[in-house]
Amino acid sequence: MQENNQEDFKRELGLLDGTMLVVGSMIGSGIFIVSADITRQVGSAGWLTLIWVLTGLITVIAAVSYGELSAMFPKAGGQYVYLKEAYGKLTGFLYGWSFFAVIQTGTIAAVGVAFSKFAAYLYEPLSDENILFEIGSFKLNAAQIVSIITIVLLTYINSRGVKNSKIMQTVLTIIKILSLLGLIVFGFILAAKAEVWNANWADAWSTRSFNVASGSWLPISGTALITGISAAMVGSLFSSDAWNGVTFIAGEIKNPKRNVGLSLFLGTLIVSVIYVLANLMYLAVIPLDEIATAKSDRVAVVASQYIFGDIGTLIIALMIMISTFACNNGLIMAGARVYYTMAKDGLFFKKAAILNDASVPAWALWAQCIWASALCLTGKYGDLLDFVIIIVLIFYILTIYGIFILRKKRPDLERPYKAFGYPFLPFLYIIVASALSIALLITKTSTCGWGVLIMLIGIPVYYMTKPKE
Repeated sequence: MQENNQEDFKRELGLLDGTMLVVGSMIGSGIFIVSADITRQVGSAGWLTLIWVLTGLITVIAAVSYGELSAMFPKAGGQYVYLKEAYGKLTGFLYGWSFFAVIQTGTIAAVGVAFSKFAAYLYEPLSDENILFEIGSFKLNAAQIVSIITIVLLTYINSRGVKNSKIMQTVLTIIKILSLLGLIVFGFILAAKAEVWNANWADAWSTRSFNVASGSWLPISGTALITGISAAMVGSLFSSDAWNGVTFIAGEIKNPKRNVGLSLFLGTLIVSVIYVLANLMYLAVIPLDEIATAKSDRVAVVASQYIFGDIGTLIIALMIMISTFACNNGLIMAGARVYYTMAKDGLFFKKAAILNDASVPAWALWAQCIWASALCLTGKYGDLLDFVIIIVLIFYILTIYGIFILRKKRPDLERPYKAFGYPFLPFLYIIVASALSIALLITKTSTCGWGVLIMLIGIPVYYMTKPKE
């Protein structure tokens, strides 16, 4: 029995810590950047808002559905444990493999890069245009070094114990929520102009796409519209992802049967509301064309320039650096717990199952750090989002379908909390997420295809490394 080993973790995190981990892991850089791309894809205020509302709805539905699973299996490992229980070891391994190869490490790399993007805004030499070293087609730039330094630093802090990273996570997340709300409130009070708002909403539902080369809008409908919506939702879903991180550290949460599910619901609801409000503020302050053409997609920088003048751009850059730093702290903390649980099941390197003196899986933390740092060096950050989101969606669909499977397979298991709106809401999530995954595979085959390929490579790896029964 490996269940008792879970108790090696110290239960030091309460409901506030759990909720702040959900919020902190979700709010990274996306909300400050991706609205530019969404606007280019769908071209209207109504559709921009609708995409964020839809994303919020399906994220909250997924989170409240997860509540049932988290209450049934209140131990470290989260989604990996649920998939293994519902489908068996191969699916659990495929998730863990994809999680290490792409999902968590790719997200940590992308968030690290966003940190360096805004650090360069404050201090130009840190930008990705400052090439430090070149050999063949490989170029090492200052931004990559900054990203890697932050990942190494946060890994070190996490390796010293969960208490330090918990305090930092909660404090930084509260700063992050207050500063985002501050930006929204000041935006509406100081910079909202009726003519900008009215012009943006004048033709709220006509869909068009922005042609970057010609700088003009083209009307879209039919297949082009479906392509545009699915491409637009990559950004909003990526911005709303990583809410499930709290399930990975369930072994360190007090009263996990209640607090994990509640953290999931409260955290996703808070973030979804903030995201919709932030976009309404953008639409009240910035003309639609300027949202679509924001330099380096930094929509929030444009907004804060309208709100606070030139000093606003410095405020926002600092805000986003705090935001991405806290986001990566949550991702790094949660990720290592999955490799720990897999190693306990004999499905990952044995050393990942060892806790250090501070009761944290330090070896797993450093392995994650090395691979995420390597991904920072690839330099293809836009691709990283497509790469990650397709696999994330596939496993969310499987996990939520797992609720249906486990109700049949394990009806006797105690369920202190049942999925809200079952079977209707979980089923609705499965349909929406499946449609989106299919659309992405068709429209973004080059990047999403690679993500799926990496996941499938896990099948032969599983059989080659599987311990002989």
